[in-house]
Amino acid sequence: MTTASKDRFESPDFYALDGLLSEEHLLIRQSIRDFVKKEISPNIEEWSQKAHFPYEIVKKFGDVGAFGPTIPQEYGGGGLDYISYGLIMQEIERGDSGMRSTASVQGSLVMYPIYKFGNEAQRKKYLPKLASGEWLGCFGLTEPDHGSNPSGMTTNFKDAGDHYILNGAKMWISNAPKSDVAVVWAKSEEGRIHGLIVERGMEGFTTPETHGKWSLRASTTGELVFDNVKVPKENLLEGKSGLGAPMMCLDSARFGIAWGAIGAAMDCYDSAKNYSQERIQFGKPIGSFQLIQKKLAEMLTEITKSQLLNYRLGQLFNEGKASTAQISLAKRNAVEVALNIAREARQIHGGMGITGEYPMMRHMANLESVVTYEGTHDIHLLILGKEITGIPAFE
Repeated sequence: MTTASKDRFESPDFYALDGLLSEEHLLIRQSIRDFVKKEISPNIEEWSQKAHFPYEIVKKFGDVGAFGPTIPQEYGGGGLDYISYGLIMQEIERGDSGMRSTASVQGSLVMYPIYKFGNEAQRKKYLPKLASGEWLGCFGLTEPDHGSNPSGMTTNFKDAGDHYILNGAKMWISNAPKSDVAVVWAKSEEGRIHGLIVERGMEGFTTPETHGKWSLRASTTGELVFDNVKVPKENLLEGKSGLGAPMMCLDSARFGIAWGAIGAAMDCYDSAKNYSQERIQFGKPIGSFQLIQKKLAEMLTEITKSQLLNYRLGQLFNEGKASTAQISLAKRNAVEVALNIAREARQIHGGMGITGEYPMMRHMANLESVVTYEGTHDIHLLILGKEITGIPAFE
């Protein structure tokens, strides 16, 4: 490993937010930071260059408690609060957005709905195996023709006596090609949206992989295809139906993204700060030039504002008071901040910034997916616009 590519990350904390964190929060963050420095940082550039998903990381995520940290301990989760969850996502995405996607889908989009909407038998069957990393899960909502408008989905299931018959397809599904379990959203014969747990091996269920991605290259992405799949009736998530059910899952995932994207921003800022002090031009470090200092000062300002925003949102989540619009604001802000910082940091590194010795181009490419998934950048604007005016612009 070259000197430049060693993980020397130090977290910026300009407003001493660590003083607001509990001892437990600090321990959790440090354990995940150490995990990322050991398991992800030394390998991530090679994984990304080769578009390789390191399946062995799934069990390691389970061992370190990255899957379902807010799920109660009796089901294998961590029983932690949402600030802990945010810190975990921040540290993992500091390593790589694709790695964070793997963890965030497992916890927020697979374990959360099974815990929240499932019955006790479903919780006991699935959650411990998902928490430990023995099983990998995915979340099937987006379809080839229905992304920002999930209510238009055509995937459907029909009652066939002691089971359901599921037909349709989902697209852009993180974890799909390697998943053992899929939480799939489909319409009943009455047109009502329900969640179904579909397991690997059910006849007619396939998960073709998506190739040729320029983004999230170390994450595995694919489709979910259902061709007359027989799903046992006990696999229906009975606790909640309607579009509000998957939207609740997305709220939890978007919260994790808000923290995660700032982790990526921190990584780019830290690399740029170090490089500016070491790169000599015109006989002195480039960090001595006004324009470089301006870039670094603006990066630190935006990271600090986002840290405060995320912390407050974590408090609201813990109190059960966080609204969808508040979550949209944080997700949208964090990804925009991270993208801008990645681009500015790349410029500070000059030509070296496009190489795999430094993380900016990889973060930048990854964030182009993050700015689109879990609600696009513009859709989050319209969610806020509806909150402000009371008028939905997307209907």
